[in-house]
Amino acid sequence: MTPKERAEKAAAAMCADDRASQSLGMTLDHVDEGTATLSLTVRADHTNGHGNCHGGIIFALADSAFAFACNSRNQATVAQHNSITYIAPAQLGDLLTATATEISLTGRSGIYDTRVTNDQGTVVAEFRGHSRTIRGTLFDE
Repeated sequence: MTPKERAEKAAAAMCADDRASQSLGMTLDHVDEGTATLSLTVRADHTNGHGNCHGGIIFALADSAFAFACNSRNQATVAQHNSITYIAPAQLGDLLTATATEISLTGRSGIYDTRVTNDQGTVVAEFRGHSRTIRGTLFDE
């Protein structure tokens, strides 16, 4: 199995049970070893009292991209610590894309950066996730 095939199979296993990402309207656009891209269109129920996309929705999108990237090797991996910096507001109807990229993987600990952009290419947020590999796999190999 190639690394890309493994990543795709791991993503399919995760997608089957990822009710949170599904309910928010996220789609998995790309996955490969150590990287993943997810997107969502900002809906009315994603907006806050200022009429902008709620920061929690942006965080959830970035966190989901991070999760697919760090589980791409079929090793159960969870978030250890995450942080986000909001750079520009996202608006109702914007197509947000979150691309997670592995920065470092040493032993059971990883670092991933996720950039969230809108459909104009404006950077909406920068997210950094620290992962920890635990026991288990997403599918039997």
